[in-house]
Amino acid sequence: MKSYDVVIVGAGMAGAGLAAEIAGGADVLLLEAEARPGVHATGRSAAFWTESYGGPGVRPLTSASGPALRDGGYLAPRRALHIGRPADESALAQFEQDFAGSLAFHRVDPAALVPGLKAGWDRAIVEPSCSDIDVARLHQDALAAARRGSADLACDARLLSARWDGGGWRVDTADGGSFGAGLLVDAAGAWADNIASLAGVRPIGIRPFRRTIVQLRVDPPAPADLPLVIDAGGSFYFKPDTGGRLWLSPHDESPADAGDAAPEEIDVALAIDRLQSVVDWRVAQVEHRWAGLRSFAPDRLPVYGFATDHPGFFWCAGQGGFGIQTAPAAAALAAALLTGTAPAGAAAGIDPARYSPERFSDGGQP
Repeated sequence: MKSYDVVIVGAGMAGAGLAAEIAGGADVLLLEAEARPGVHATGRSAAFWTESYGGPGVRPLTSASGPALRDGGYLAPRRALHIGRPADESALAQFEQDFAGSLAFHRVDPAALVPGLKAGWDRAIVEPSCSDIDVARLHQDALAAARRGSADLACDARLLSARWDGGGWRVDTADGGSFGAGLLVDAAGAWADNIASLAGVRPIGIRPFRRTIVQLRVDPPAPADLPLVIDAGGSFYFKPDTGGRLWLSPHDESPADAGDAAPEEIDVALAIDRLQSVVDWRVAQVEHRWAGLRSFAPDRLPVYGFATDHPGFFWCAGQGGFGIQTAPAAAALAAALLTGTAPAGAAAGIDPARYSPERFSDGGQP
């Protein structure tokens, strides 16, 4: 039975990013339940980086990740446009209040940026820093960095059991593997609470929710320079894809079990109906549809740190739909907490207490 300093359960963006940070200074094993990493949330991202997305509590991680993502060439300029009707003015005003002094944004006439915009959508805030993000390359580069640090990756290795003997873990997987570990990291996304229960650790209450994306061919084709358009009321967002196509979501959050999420026809229809209430474009074809799981702790903030009821169990979970855009800062912060060092690099200046599991020490309520 081979032993490691750290076994990370989950090789999506969270697990891969953390492994890239600590490999080389520790013996690391990444356990992935699927045949390849990134099948679920990481591989089904809407692929944008927006500092306001997730709210003020997530913004420090997103903003701190920006320089590393830009320097690495993972971002391409896009802009975000938060649009609304007169009834949405209070939501737009709340946006201005929440991000005043921390983000660059300004009011704009939305018709100048969205051709074919229907009457009534006359209010908008533009967020210039919003960018597209190369999710696949970011994830693959993190896995490659982990490998360069001599981290091992085991796929088709679903965790069956994790037992603590007082000095370390014995970890058994579905492919027959058995490993020793000094520390066990839960980076399992929608399965985070399940992994905690297997290890005898009190779950936090991380719940997965389904989010639907539809790829459409529209007429006229979506302009390549179209912003990411976000409904201030929270009922849709859309952005252009290659060849004049459009990625569209009804901004759904349907409670779901951890598993291989699939889109519901009602959510696809709802997305199209909402798009047609905003622009006069004709939907020529639904080319592709998919769904992913966004997993939230009760307060909708990520969780990074050692479990309060087990010194050998570390949470790296609850990233919601923001795990990609916060990846550099989240990995650096988690690595600092795991190794007992001061947050540095992309995590410098971030308050670890905001994301600590200690906020759930009374059994799930922050």
